[in-house]
Amino acid sequence: MAHQQHAELLQTLHDCTATCNHCFDACLQEEDVKMMAECIRLDRECADICAFLEQAISRNSPFVSELAKVCAAVCEACGKECEKHDHDHCQECAKACFKCAEACRNIA
Repeated sequence: MAHQQHAELLQTLHDCTATCNHCFDACLQEEDVKMMAECIRLDRECADICAFLEQAISRNSPFVSELAKVCAAVCEACGKECEKHDHDHCQECAKACFKCAEACRNIA
């Protein structure tokens, strides 16, 4: 089964989704939310595509490779935005995003 073959990637996707959701929520609590707008937007984009790819892999979708390519691009963009901010939640998110982007590129 595809989900067993990709167990490590599924966990990486799940972790990235959770980390992006945490960053999204924490950014909304920051004093200057306007400054965090792009980070918040990309956190949502990244969490959504990671969750979708996780589901696609689990159901053995024929589009996994294409979705993984898109997921890698979104994760990379989110990681680059998050690393611009000094907040711990942004730095943790950047690391999770870069790890996920690399894992996605490996199956794309």
